Amino acid sequence: MSQKRILIISHSDDLHVDVLTPILERKGHIPFFLKLDAFPRDYEIFHQFNDGDWTGEIKNLITGDSVAISEIGAVWLRKSAEFSYLDEQLSEQERAFSQEETNHTLFGLFYGLDCYWINHPLANRHASYKGEQMKRAVNMGFLIPPSIITNSPNRAKDFKNSSTSEIVFKTLSSPLLGAEKITSENREVDGLRTTIIDGDLSELDAVAQLPCYFQSYIDKAFEVRVTVIEDKVFAARIDSQTDARTRVDYRDFSVSVPYQAMDLPSEVKHRCLQFLKSYGLVFGALDFIVTHDNEYIFLENNPGGQFWFVEQLVPELNMMETLAGSLIKGLEC
Repeated sequence: MSQKRILIISHSDDLHVDVLTPILERKGHIPFFLKLDAFPRDYEIFHQFNDGDWTGEIKNLITGDSVAISEIGAVWLRKSAEFSYLDEQLSEQERAFSQEETNHTLFGLFYGLDCYWINHPLANRHASYKGEQMKRAVNMGFLIPPSIITNSPNRAKDFKNSSTSEIVFKTLSSPLLGAEKITSENREVDGLRTTIIDGDLSELDAVAQLPCYFQSYIDKAFEVRVTVIEDKVFAARIDSQTDARTRVDYRDFSVSVPYQAMDLPSEVKHRCLQFLKSYGLVFGALDFIVTHDNEYIFLENNPGGQFWFVEQLVPELNMMETLAGSLIKGLEC
C-alpha cells in the first residue's frame, strides 16, 4: 500500500504554504499542492466510477507530480482563488459556465474524500458568516459590541445616534473589497480596514446601495489574536494602542507594535475551543478586544485566517510545527 499523502489547497502566492511545505518534507512527507489559481489550466484531473469503485487522480502538468485520490489522507484547505483556463479569451458566459463546472468537479471530489481535514469545506462555509457568528458567540457566553447589518440609511443613522461611542464600518466578506477577484489593472482600491464613521449623517445614505456592517467602537486596552489548532490554543497580545495608526485596526503592518505570547483566562480559552467545535472546525483565528476593565470582547472568527505573521512576531507560538504535526497525525486516521 502506498504512503498516504497530504493535499494542500490554496493559491500560488500563499506564504503559509511556502513555510509549511519544507517542515512537512523534513518530517518525511511531500505534500501535493493544488494551486487553484492555476487550475485547471496546469492540471489534469479525473475521478470515475467503475463497478462501484471510485478512482481518480490529480496531476500537475508542470511538475509531473500526481496524487491518486486513494492516496489522500489529509487535506489542508487553506485559501480559495479564481480559476485559470487554457483559453484566456473566454466570453463572459463561457467563463461563468467554466467556473461552475470546475467547482462541481473539485467539490464533487472533495466531499467524497474520507480523510482528515483542516478544515472541511462545509465546516468552513458554515462558519464564515459574521452575522451568524455574532449570534452564536452571544449564545456561548462571549461579549460582543453593539452591531447592525442593514441597507436602511435610517436604521444606520439611528444606530449611530444611539451609540454611546463612535461607530465603525467593517466588511462582512473580505477586507480586500473584491480586489482578489479581478485583474490588477481593473482594481479601484486594494482593500479597506475597519473604519470609523465620523462624517455627516448624510454619508450613511449610501447604505441603501447594499447591506453594510456597523459596530460601536470599543475603547481598547489591547487586542488579542487567538489561533486554535485542534485542542491547542495560541494567544498573542497585540498592543495596538501604542500607535495612533493601529488604534482602530491593528492590521497596518507598516507600523511596528508590540506582540507577545499570553495565557488566556480559562473561561475564554474554553469558549474558543467550544466555539470552533460547534462548527466542526479544526482551525480558527479569533480576534478579541480587551477593555480597560479586562473584559474580552469577541469580534470574529476566520476559519482560514492568517497566522504566520503572528508566529514571525512571536516565535514561541510554534503554530506551523503544530499544524504540520496535526496533518501528519491525520494521515493515520
